[in-house]
Amino acid sequence: MPVPRAAPGRLDMQALYCISYMQVDTCMKHPDLVFKALADPSRRKLLDRLYANDGQTLGELCEHLAMKRQSVTQHLDVLEAANLLVTRWRGREKLHFLNPVPLQAIYERWISKFEKPRLHALHDLKRRLEGELQ
Repeated sequence: MPVPRAAPGRLDMQALYCISYMQVDTCMKHPDLVFKALADPSRRKLLDRLYANDGQTLGELCEHLAMKRQSVTQHLDVLEAANLLVTRWRGREKLHFLNPVPLQAIYERWISKFEKPRLHALHDLKRRLEGELQ
């Protein structure tokens, strides 16, 4: 599957800053930080906004949220502590970028192992049903 590219004129900072050993290592040692960060709907909405348009300032992130800048900043701090986002300064602007690496680590550790048995069961069910229909 091809890696999505940043829109023309936008910085593609994920490749430069997000994938590092320290972030993956932190996620594997402290997955509770990632789960805590994902538990709040406002933080999930912030991640969705960064997924749709990576590299936003605090002001841009606040535009579609019904909360004060201080509250958004607190949510961003929790996301940053869980390594779900990274920040970079561009002049006087602080840009926020989504980091999907901890999500992938959680997926590999907690979710993917449960998919294989279910997919095998669905395949077996399909074969049996098709056999009965023929």
